Amino acid sequence: MNRRSIRRTRLFAIPALAVITALSTVFLGGVATADAPKPSAISSIVKDGQTWHMKVYSAAMAQDITIDVQRPVDESQPAPNFYLLNGLDGGLSDASWTAQTNALQFLAAKQVNVVQPIGGFASYYTDWDKPDPSIGVAKWRTFLTEELPPLLDDALHSTGVNALAGVSMSGTSVLQLAEAKPGLWKSVAAYSGCAQIADPMGQQFVKLVVQRGRGNTENMYGPDNSPEWAANDPVINAEKLRGTSLFVSSGSGIPVPDDVKYYLTMDQDPVSNAESLALGILIEGAVNQCTHNLKAKLDSIDIPATYDFTPVGTHYWPYWNDALHVSWPQLAQGMGIQP
Repeated sequence: MNRRSIRRTRLFAIPALAVITALSTVFLGGVATADAPKPSAISSIVKDGQTWHMKVYSAAMAQDITIDVQRPVDESQPAPNFYLLNGLDGGLSDASWTAQTNALQFLAAKQVNVVQPIGGFASYYTDWDKPDPSIGVAKWRTFLTEELPPLLDDALHSTGVNALAGVSMSGTSVLQLAEAKPGLWKSVAAYSGCAQIADPMGQQFVKLVVQRGRGNTENMYGPDNSPEWAANDPVINAEKLRGTSLFVSSGSGIPVPDDVKYYLTMDQDPVSNAESLALGILIEGAVNQCTHNLKAKLDSIDIPATYDFTPVGTHYWPYWNDALHVSWPQLAQGMGIQP
């Protein structure tokens, strides 16, 4: 609000009682303060066998966030935290690590806390510049790098060592998060994510994802020429990945018979199924190019990484399940545990 438009004469129209009250507050030791903002905190924990269903209040987003944690095989001993991010749907549908893979069953026998944030649909798990009518207030980077880690370390009695993995949309996010706070995650795995976002191709890819959630990227990073795009581009900021153990994977986009069978039996509508197959081919082909561009940048500045470029493969869960298993020894080593 522009206060300069208020008439100067109004400065002298303050009631005497208000002046007396204000002066007494100062000189008599009173304190006139607004209600203190609610701090980030764990609101509730529901234990279901090896899984803890947590509600964590985010001060940055002013709401409770659901966090599912699969506890380590030996809960009596401290364990590191492995943040496992879902893709576009944020774990809100059956397009998730829990529903589509055996990741949790595989990790149940490991000495690790598996942390899955539930939510963040089409948000890229980043800090949006301003609230979006569809996405809402999105300050996921602040939540995941500043608010959540110390709360989990305390509640889980963890070792304080973290690793991070993401798929598709969050395959971009995990690189951004690693660059936002170097050292927070000792090892990071990105499966089928498009690392470049600031160039026209990268921007278009981000827009297509965000539009699936009916969001507007101008509320995310501003217009196409905003410096926020470059500031959040993992390729441009690749130097910040130095010292992080990196695993990056993608397929070529070339389908095999199992891919075709999967897509063509997804729905009763054959036209929709064919469109889904075409989309799976195109998306994976695009992220494969993005991933090779990331490799070229990392190679140019002598930052090592492990790459898993499969000669075939479209954009769907069986490949990401395989990639998780392949990358696990490297993720585990970063966390200082046995694979």
